Amino acid sequence: MDKQKKAVVTVLGFDRKGIIAQVSRVLYESDVNILDISQTIVSGLFNMVMLVDITSPSCGFEELAHELDSLGERLGVQIRIQRHEIFEAMYQV
Repeated sequence: MDKQKKAVVTVLGFDRKGIIAQVSRVLYESDVNILDISQTIVSGLFNMVMLVDITSPSCGFEELAHELDSLGERLGVQIRIQRHEIFEAMYQV
């Protein structure tokens, strides 16, 4: 069995209706499972961090990143996806 591959999705921008729903829809349609989510709104600024399972997406990582980036442009927010290994490497001694 393949080891689970993870990524971190971040969303930042002014709050508006539907951000979580639309990001979740793109992930769902790409067969990406949300493992954990944290979301806050401070003075009208929306911030969300998601840990997602990208073990078997229906598209390539770069295609998924492009789809999320395009969605961010349409919503007026920044959406980024980064492989979890980057974070693990940053904190290894």
